[in-house]
Amino acid sequence: MTTFLLNDIIINTDEHPGITLLDFIRYREDLSGTKIGCREGDCGACTVLEGRMENGKLQYRSIVSCLTPLGNAQSKHIVTVEGINMDTCSPVQQAMVDHNGTQCGFCTPGFIMSLTGHTMAYEPSEETSAIDSVNGNICRCTGYKSIERAAISISKMLKEKNPKDPLNWLIRNHFLPSYFEDIPERLSKIKSHQKAETKGKQIIGGGTDLMVQKPDEIAESALNLYFDRSDLKEIRKKNNQIVIGSAATANDIMHSEIINDLIPNLKKHYKLISSDPIRNMGTLAGNIVNASPIADLSIFFLALGANLLLDKEGKERELPLKDFFLGYKQMDLKRGEYIKSIFFPIPVVPFGFNFEKVSKRTHLDIASVNAAAYIKTEQDTITECRIAVGGVSPVPLFLKESSDFLTGKKLHINTLKQAVNVLNTEIAPISDVRGSKEYKRLLARQLFFAHFLEIFPDRFSLQELIS
Repeated sequence: MTTFLLNDIIINTDEHPGITLLDFIRYREDLSGTKIGCREGDCGACTVLEGRMENGKLQYRSIVSCLTPLGNAQSKHIVTVEGINMDTCSPVQQAMVDHNGTQCGFCTPGFIMSLTGHTMAYEPSEETSAIDSVNGNICRCTGYKSIERAAISISKMLKEKNPKDPLNWLIRNHFLPSYFEDIPERLSKIKSHQKAETKGKQIIGGGTDLMVQKPDEIAESALNLYFDRSDLKEIRKKNNQIVIGSAATANDIMHSEIINDLIPNLKKHYKLISSDPIRNMGTLAGNIVNASPIADLSIFFLALGANLLLDKEGKERELPLKDFFLGYKQMDLKRGEYIKSIFFPIPVVPFGFNFEKVSKRTHLDIASVNAAAYIKTEQDTITECRIAVGGVSPVPLFLKESSDFLTGKKLHINTLKQAVNVLNTEIAPISDVRGSKEYKRLLARQLFFAHFLEIFPDRFSLQELIS
């Protein structure tokens, strides 16, 4: 049985927890405002809000319902566009009308929900953050400028919002219906899922990979729902290491004070990793076990020298992330085993870290090639170096030979040019829909240089590197 709040009603359903939340909303509850678009998490037409209690606060996030297993709605408040309707348009809805932010209208409910989610944040609204809130929504008609103007006008309306108590302010100012006042109390009466046994059941986290690849199979399989397991969510320091639970999402990592203190440009890097709704859902372990050669989080953590803690029925083992990938979609993961956490040593300051990604679209796209680098120097000598690159091998690739070559070398332009020759012996790109093998080799070289341009901006220039 799955129990949650859908807008203003309590849902108790014995529908299979592996069907999509989208299908349940539309076909079981007849709420047709949530649209069916790509069913791959790209278009945002099916965006809804997910509300849950965290540290005594009711937090709302935008998610795509097409990739959300119904079981992941347990104990939460799911809000569709119908759930924010009142006697008159809300200021968000009215802003879209006033600024001509809709044409065919198919994408409009998704935009409305993303913008409404932005109004509910505990942080003050800025024009840039209001526009960023719709980074997971695609419109084929408007050219976006009218929607951007609507977002900016909404941000201006929120200047008086109390960020410590946003919901009450939003209710008083008719952004939200009054029933939102009772949501915390109503959620407190719904029990969370208990920790389940893994044996013989398919493990699923956020669903952003499996719900694309195997939706029919998931809708019929016995499932272990790991997305909301609190013991797999924590991000902490332990014995000079950073430990991240396997169910932490990309946005959990992106907004972690611990990780941001360590990597100052973290938010800049993570904005290259999909959209807000997907980052709100996609888990760290899910990205790794998908074993894609261009998995962004795998590349990111390979450069940090990360290790995995694997668990099978209470028996744990540790494994370097670089040794986890055995071949295309092949992993050193035993039957019944799952990733419990990922951990890496806290780098000693000063050090440099950079993440780069090239895709057909700058954001919300799968990489053609992505790369990350960790570099530490002392007196112009590279003392530590870890470089990882994706899209040029059957697996997310740690460049061991290139990293070893650079370690102990002087930080000099000739060193970098020699390292590119080593890099080219380690990679083996193939031509596919994301680019020819020649193009990918060029990208790998350019991203390698980009790391040094970003980390050492006063030492190198692009012109001298490519000349």
